[in-house]
Amino acid sequence: MSYQDEWILLEAQDEIDEVEHRQPTEEFLFYQAVTSGDIDAVRKNCKQERFLDTDGVGILSRNPITNLKYHFVITTAMITRLCRQKGMELEQAFRMSDFYIQRLDDIQTVRGIRNLHEEMVLDYTEKMRRFSHNDTNSKHIHACKEYIYSHIKERITIEDLAEELGVSASYLSRLFKKETGDSVSAYIRRQKIDMAKNLLRYSDYSMIDIANRLSFSSQSHFIQQFRDIVGMTPKKYRDENHMIQWDSGTGTGQN
Repeated sequence: MSYQDEWILLEAQDEIDEVEHRQPTEEFLFYQAVTSGDIDAVRKNCKQERFLDTDGVGILSRNPITNLKYHFVITTAMITRLCRQKGMELEQAFRMSDFYIQRLDDIQTVRGIRNLHEEMVLDYTEKMRRFSHNDTNSKHIHACKEYIYSHIKERITIEDLAEELGVSASYLSRLFKKETGDSVSAYIRRQKIDMAKNLLRYSDYSMIDIANRLSFSSQSHFIQQFRDIVGMTPKKYRDENHMIQWDSGTGTGQN
């Protein structure tokens, strides 16, 4: 029996209909946390041991250890390429990938693979955190951006930010404009729209759900803001990009 015939037979069996794969939104948000340097979010994911949760992630081998190793390699490859896209130096990204995958060879326990996975994702996350901070913005502007990122689902005002940083709203407004070229409100809008684009691509949330999730005043306001920044409506963006595959970032897909 050929592999194609074997697959056709397996697909026809009732059992395969019972296997439901995990929604990609959770996976994407984890990768986003790594590439944005969000240490707290990644540590929380590790503490919950989501990597060991095999429900909905697919069975790549009948051997539990081999299956976990395959998922480790996939995760490492995805993180490597996404970090590269976000600005990590190419040689560093792929040397890290080689290092952790080679270490995987010597591990033969579930706990050992879990520990290596945690070490790997935290290593990438910390390096991306340092990279994102390695620019010319002042301490106040870094703190401002971190607050916006952490509270992106909320309604954020310049007064909220000023109070958090312990400075006046007028001072922060002038400093932010000077260092970034954007007003605080324009920057917040763009960050919310970036998050909305991700939700449109990788989730099935409705327009009203996304508008509410990101604290827009109304669905129509969300649509207007999205169109002004992206140049098309959220619906058109989703139609063109929904469930799009992650780009390898190399053009070859090779490590």
